[in-house]
Amino acid sequence: MSTPLLTLEGVGKDYAKVESRGGRLRLVFDLLRGHGAAHVFRALDDVSFTMARGESLGIIGENGAGKSTLLKVVAGVIQPTRGRVAVNGRVGALLELGSGFHPEYTGLANIDLAAALLGLGPAEIAAKREEIIAFADIGSHIHDPIKHYSSGMVVRLGFAVATALTPDVLITDEVLAV
Repeated sequence: MSTPLLTLEGVGKDYAKVESRGGRLRLVFDLLRGHGAAHVFRALDDVSFTMARGESLGIIGENGAGKSTLLKVVAGVIQPTRGRVAVNGRVGALLELGSGFHPEYTGLANIDLAAALLGLGPAEIAAKREEIIAFADIGSHIHDPIKHYSSGMVVRLGFAVATALTPDVLITDEVLAV
């Protein structure tokens, strides 16, 4: 049997729940003393699954069910409070519209920035730049600051960068809704 591409075992994620200013101070004090938060919101609890190469997985649920939190844990953006996550491959993530992009930079500059943040070296970025530009299909706007782009243009550019990595796992979270 081959090694699973993705394995989650008993994954949970808690967030401190603070209702007052005094509560924030108490939380900081407790954390500095090595104690956990007294009141928490449990966003994920005991999530386990295995995914093999070639499989697809859709996560469906109501607002606030923890879907985005789970995807951020898989992408490595946040650490789980409990459990274990093992990813045996390269992860590409489109979690938020334009995440990793700087609004003042041109599309070209943002390709370099986003690709570097995703772990590509300068030579890899240079080798893939034309492919990314062609796939994004935003024409001469590639030379404009992305703060002037439509939401669709930003998504196309982000998708082009993320897929240029040829990730083993591609995570999308409502980013393609536009």
